[in-house]
This record gives sequence, C-alpha cells and structure tokens, in this order.
Amino acid sequence: MLTIRNLDESVKTMLRVQAAQHGWAMEEEVRRILTQATQGQLPELKLGSRIHERFKSIGGLDLPARQKTRPAPTF
Repeated sequence: MLTIRNLDESVKTMLRVQAAQHGWAMEEEVRRILTQATQGQLPELKLGSRIHERFKSIGGLDLPARQKTRPAPTF
C-alpha cells in the first residue's frame, strides 16, 4: 500500500485520462509509471496486444483463420 499526499488535482486528472486511454485502472497506470521509472523502459504494447488485453476478461475475440493472400494484379 502506498499513499501519496498533496498530489495536484491536475496530475490526478492526467493519470486518470492516461489510464482510460490505455484501458486500465488508474492504479495500474501508476504501477507501470513507477516500474518504468525504477527499472527502465517498459515495452509498449502494440495494438493487437492492447486489443487482446482489453477483451480477454470476456473470453477474448474469435479471429478468423488467416487466408492465403491474393496475388498482386498484373497490368
């Protein structure tokens, strides 16, 4: 447990906004920021990983099997 006193409201608001943009709780946002500050850069989640994280609590997404790509047209 960690308590931070006298945190400016604008900082709290920005943390809340950043957390919402990442799709997780403000506590998780603060954990990641503190981890990054003390251990170096955290790898940025790519779009596919972020989508997977967002929907895994409801069973994930059923993605269609990949199909062979069509050949490029010749002109």
